[in-house]
Amino acid sequence: MRWGTSPLPLLPEVPSLSRFLKMMCCQALKLKTLSRVGMLKRCLLERTQRLSCSVAPGIIQQGRCNRLLPSLFAMTVGNEVFQSPTVCHRRTMSLASCLSAPAVSTAHPGWYESFADSVPVHLTQDLLTSVQQATGLPWWVSITCTTMTLRATVTLPLAIYQMYIIAKVENLQPEIAELAKRLRHEVSVCAKQVGWSEKVARFHFRKNLKRIVSELYVRDNCHPFKASLLIWVQLPLWIFISIALRNLSLAASDAAAAPAVQDLTMGGVLWFPDLTLPDSTWILPISLGLVNLLIVEIFALRRVELSKFQKYVTYVIRGISVLMVPIAATVPSSMALYWLTSSCVGLGQNLLLRSPSLRTLCRIPKMKSDSETPFRDLSVGLIAKYFPRK
Repeated sequence: MRWGTSPLPLLPEVPSLSRFLKMMCCQALKLKTLSRVGMLKRCLLERTQRLSCSVAPGIIQQGRCNRLLPSLFAMTVGNEVFQSPTVCHRRTMSLASCLSAPAVSTAHPGWYESFADSVPVHLTQDLLTSVQQATGLPWWVSITCTTMTLRATVTLPLAIYQMYIIAKVENLQPEIAELAKRLRHEVSVCAKQVGWSEKVARFHFRKNLKRIVSELYVRDNCHPFKASLLIWVQLPLWIFISIALRNLSLAASDAAAAPAVQDLTMGGVLWFPDLTLPDSTWILPISLGLVNLLIVEIFALRRVELSKFQKYVTYVIRGISVLMVPIAATVPSSMALYWLTSSCVGLGQNLLLRSPSLRTLCRIPKMKSDSETPFRDLSVGLIAKYFPRK
């Protein structure tokens, strides 16, 4: 065969060449995809380990950790990831570390601890410390002055308002008695005409008398419940200050109360130099009991005849006054000092509100039981009751 007539080497056909290029591109894409999947798996495994170790104990306690982790992994990686023994081992260790965390919460504080750590107590505590730091007075003087100021600015106006309501209610009693007499006559006449029994007639009498008395209270704006406003303000204030002083004396609330403890240890006087300790001499507790009993007896010596309920309340308050003596002997002296100061101020308010000139100045209506010489009558009544002549 001649050179000129020899055939040339055949090249691949065009369709075969394109198929070959497509195959090479597919292989490259597969390798690239596999490498990306491998990197994604490794990243997800690292995220899994960090997530399982940082799961909050609250999620573990609610039983959601065991459901959360598999669902996250199944959606992102697939079930084949968990088939690896290394991954299963890591997941087991991470869940074990989560469960070994303090899943059991600390014991819930009791009602007293919660109340002692409440916002009103903390505000009262801040008030006491601010007054002491602003004035620079010893703690026993600061407690006494703060108590007298609060009683003079808060409870004294309420006590005057209480006496105003009590005076108006007492002045309504003659009118109520007259209306009750007329109502009883009308009910008896109606009972004879209609044929009511005694029980039915008594029911209608009480129902109508209650309505009439309520109308009189509305007319004069002197509902007896308004007289109890003093108790609803004075009692919470007394409790808040007492708990605040206990927190300051024992540093029971927080670390911020610790500096006040050092001042309270040297803030006493006379027989109670350390206000964080109870009064070992029992002078403060016994004085507290005597002052409270004196207040009760002054109330019991009123000219107005006490009802059965008022007599029962008087006996209960007497018992509480006696019970406060051993209680005051076991609390810090700061609390006993506050209780004694508050009771002394309360006794002074009760005596002051008996003065005719003050009652006139405060526009308290005159009552039938008022006396022109209240203090002399009070002393005579106490002497006649406790030191009778033979």
